[in-house]
Amino acid sequence: MAADLDVVNLLIIAGGTLAIPILAFVASFLLWPSALIKVYYWYWRRTLGLQVRFADCGGYRFCYSYRGKPGMRPSILMLHGFSAHKDTWLTVVKYLPKHLHIVCVDMPGHEGTTRTNTDDYSIQGQVSRIHQFVETTGLHRKPFHLVGTSMGGNVAGVYAACYPAEICSITLICPDGIRHPCETKFDNCLQDLEHSNYSINIPLIPTTPEEMEDMFRLCSHVRFKIPQQILQGLVDVQQPHNNFYQEVFMEIFGEKSRYSLQEHLHLITAPLQVIWGKQDQVVDVSGAAVIAEVLPGCRVDLLDNCGHSVVMERPCRTAKLILEFIITQQDAKETSSRHTELIKLK
Repeated sequence: MAADLDVVNLLIIAGGTLAIPILAFVASFLLWPSALIKVYYWYWRRTLGLQVRFADCGGYRFCYSYRGKPGMRPSILMLHGFSAHKDTWLTVVKYLPKHLHIVCVDMPGHEGTTRTNTDDYSIQGQVSRIHQFVETTGLHRKPFHLVGTSMGGNVAGVYAACYPAEICSITLICPDGIRHPCETKFDNCLQDLEHSNYSINIPLIPTTPEEMEDMFRLCSHVRFKIPQQILQGLVDVQQPHNNFYQEVFMEIFGEKSRYSLQEHLHLITAPLQVIWGKQDQVVDVSGAAVIAEVLPGCRVDLLDNCGHSVVMERPCRTAKLILEFIITQQDAKETSSRHTELIKLK
């Protein structure tokens, strides 16, 4: 009888032990979805072997995550898009070899990087800040591969034009800053915003779960089924920063920055790769042809059944294309160097 009671007590204790984390998860999901999202990113970074660090320079602090150390292959610096953060790249990093040195930085004013009222958040201003980050972390000691998506693609392209000696190759993913000949759904939204003198909500700055869902529909061709609580959590995470995002939006779509990438294309000398979703409703895929016309030697990879959120919709394919491009360019450079040495010997 005593043995039976011991077994019952053991089962009760075991059940209670299992119930606590389950109840905690359910409570977090229902009551604090924003906290659950932060834990989710922390867990994913840890699983992928990424470490978060800070780089300080003259009172300005950059937050970034990294994996690996500089080696035979070039380091990879990844720049995220508007209102996003360094963890945007987790889906792609998952499919990249662990020996590569990868750095994902929070863009100026975003997430853990310093935000000030006096900073210049135009594309050129962000380029200057990213250059500061590169110098502070020592990335410039050896030419690196630069990757940028959307706003980050605009910044990456202008960076490559301004600091060509630091870049060995570059990948632009659905970059803005191009005069694309075909209008998109987002272009129509921009026109409505301008006509209303920006009195209506900006579609890339959602304030409700419904607007968050609309933003996902705009940015992604693949339809993700996201629970209402997670949508609410995403809104809760973003809400405190919306005034700042509005400020950045006005800067990057203002006269000074709107076509920054196109204005600097002719100055890009590094091998260039362009990846674009064919169903992009934010920045039309026709922008790829505009880039190729100015830089005919660039590589263009267009993805079927994919929208603006290439990193989220096609992470495995994106990682494979980036790695393939880096290896091709490095092999071509080594072959050219050997050829030059042979000519010298003759």
